[in-house]
Amino acid sequence: MAALSFSLTSLSKTPKFSPSKTPTTKSTILNLLPDKLLNLNKFSTISKPNSFSLTVTKPSKNSKPKSHFQPIRSLFTGIVEEMGKVQKLGDTKDGGVDLKIAAKTVLEGVNLGDSIAVNGTCLTVTDFTNQDFTVGLSPETLRKTSLIELKTGSLVNLERAVQPVSRMGGHFVQGHVDGTGVIVEKVPEGDSLWIKVKTEKGLLQYIVPKGFIAVDGASLTVVDVFEEEGCFNFMLVSYTQQKVVVPLKEVGQKVNLEVDILGKYVERLLSSRC
Repeated sequence: MAALSFSLTSLSKTPKFSPSKTPTTKSTILNLLPDKLLNLNKFSTISKPNSFSLTVTKPSKNSKPKSHFQPIRSLFTGIVEEMGKVQKLGDTKDGGVDLKIAAKTVLEGVNLGDSIAVNGTCLTVTDFTNQDFTVGLSPETLRKTSLIELKTGSLVNLERAVQPVSRMGGHFVQGHVDGTGVIVEKVPEGDSLWIKVKTEKGLLQYIVPKGFIAVDGASLTVVDVFEEEGCFNFMLVSYTQQKVVVPLKEVGQKVNLEVDILGKYVERLLSSRC
């Protein structure tokens, strides 16, 4: 941090202020002021000597570098609020791809720039009406997720980002899809449904029995992990089957997967100590 010092010329016998010997300049001082105070008209004479002088010294070479940590801007719980219906998925005039979805619940209190998880993918609202909303899809999103397979009429899981007063009914879901899996088996048992998903080994290492996983944005509990098959499974009770899109998908279709972030943090901490 810059070191600040001042002197009151009325109370001390220090030599007269010498602008040429002091590294203080108008731009240097203004850089220290909050953005809301940067009114150049008010500070037009700030570089002139007066009874209050401000000296700015450069930080030492040993100063700690500025942190590049980027805080999580949106967070979800994996508790799907409603299923929306795709109205349009196509190219824009600017060469991008837009996804338009009909919805109701997630439109309550929506604003431009808000985050909504669509099948577990955190996307930004670029336009909306009282019946639908539009989000943009980047090339990376299309490569990393199963959203490219959506068609007009497809149902998608929707969830708004949590607020400080929201209940954490599921687990911490960032909306950052880690990859996709393929449904390889669907077996009913009573009114429940077993679903087995195959995925890559890089993701399977973070999936543990009785642990959390977000499948198309829905917070689910893993039952078993089959290492040799590269699969894991979970069971959906009757109520959940009516609220999420996974049961509507057929064997062979893709689902978005986001593993529990806590596993990644633990791995990172352990590897950094080796």
